[in-house]
Amino acid sequence: MPASLLENHPLSTQPKPSQYAKGLMWFRRDLRTHDNAALFYALKHCRQVHCVFVFDKTILDALPNKADRRVEFIWESCMALKKKLQSFGGDLHLVHDHAENTIPELAAKLGVQAVFTNKDYEPAAIQRDITVGQSLQGKGIELFRFKDQAIFEEDEVLTQAGKFFSVFTPFKNACLKKLNEFHLTPYPSETRMQSLAADKNLPAPSLEAMGFQRTNLLEIIKPGEEGALDAFEDFLGRIDKYKDKRDFPGQKGVSYLSVHNRFGTISIRRLAKAAHDRFKLNGSEGAMGWLNELIWRDFYFQIIYHRPDAAEKAFKPEYDQITWDDDDKAQRLFKAWCEGKTGYPLVDAAQRQLNQTGFQHNRLRMVTASFLTKDLGIDWRWGEKYFAEHLNDFDLSANNGGWQWAASSGCDAQPYFRIFNPYSQSEKFDADGKFIRKYCPELAKLSNKYIHNPAECPPFELQMAGVILGENYPRPVVEHDVARKKTLERYAVVKKAKED
Repeated sequence: MPASLLENHPLSTQPKPSQYAKGLMWFRRDLRTHDNAALFYALKHCRQVHCVFVFDKTILDALPNKADRRVEFIWESCMALKKKLQSFGGDLHLVHDHAENTIPELAAKLGVQAVFTNKDYEPAAIQRDITVGQSLQGKGIELFRFKDQAIFEEDEVLTQAGKFFSVFTPFKNACLKKLNEFHLTPYPSETRMQSLAADKNLPAPSLEAMGFQRTNLLEIIKPGEEGALDAFEDFLGRIDKYKDKRDFPGQKGVSYLSVHNRFGTISIRRLAKAAHDRFKLNGSEGAMGWLNELIWRDFYFQIIYHRPDAAEKAFKPEYDQITWDDDDKAQRLFKAWCEGKTGYPLVDAAQRQLNQTGFQHNRLRMVTASFLTKDLGIDWRWGEKYFAEHLNDFDLSANNGGWQWAASSGCDAQPYFRIFNPYSQSEKFDADGKFIRKYCPELAKLSNKYIHNPAECPPFELQMAGVILGENYPRPVVEHDVARKKTLERYAVVKKAKED
């Protein structure tokens, strides 16, 4: 079983920081000043702290769409962070370059003795940190990395056999048993801001200068730490109803904090503590349900940390034996799925939501992923890549984990023959068609009875609703019952492999 990239590497057993004249705080997935672990330690251990964020060309140059909401979110959040640091007497170096080059060069130029940053558990990020750490070491500069985006990380929660968990429920139970105030206490980073270096009026590259364009992001999300706190306060007024409403895309049931979690404009400790305290106060099932979702993040972090190969291969190796469709027909079906033109209204509405806003409701991520893999017979990696390019909150570990869950090749205790029926999912979670009508307005005049499956609607009602199947709304690209049977046959190779 593949081990973490950091096993037996010096970065995995770093010493504690000493006292330094100058340090460099390297912001990454932690674009805030409040309760920031690495920032706290930098300010604590250095008489003078410079701050930097790198718009990493290694990542940005690979993005196919230059109107990328995530880049705009990061840029806006960095502008907000820069302003916040300036209010404390400091500033933020903003550099558009390769991090492997920029961090060692800037550290040497500023004459710092140590660089402080928060951990990232993705394979490419770990490899980047190894490269940067080695380069810094060659210049006599230390690199310190801290836990900040997870409640429990790496090897903090293990099975009784000393192995990492591969099933969520036992992992969750172990986390909840271990969770206490120590893990939820904030770092008082903002109380030490007097140690910020008095950098003034540092230049900042514009989005356009980096080759990116404005999007509709600001109509959808308020970036930065202030935006995160606004969304958090709004959710706290609804958290008790979270468990009851979270599965219904037509209702305001989820937190809408995922993109802020992704880029660290709010602390995971702040979120987990709020849920934990609410549950202790009044037994709120909604708060506990949301805390479970936060633990899901940690679960997928530790999976990708311990099994970096799962980023490209099936977590359960036998599932790589499946033969997926990849001919011209599969390409056409995939295009229909991407564009929200499958003839399955809930799937189509979900994909259109993703394309128009960069957000897709969690229940619908499961529905659309199941539809792609088990109705269309298309490799989960195709869908994973599409989500990676379009989700504002894209996170490799969660995206990969979710797609492999849907394809049954990942960390899921359920058997492969769990196949979502898109019609029944629609009737159950969007019964009145509110969500469908929003993103598939051509179906808006259909009755609640037929909006979930227009193909079964009587011709007269279709005519009255202005729906012409095959023209202004597509006929179903596959028959679910037929596709389900084919999927069971496709997955039979997995069953045979287990039996052998």
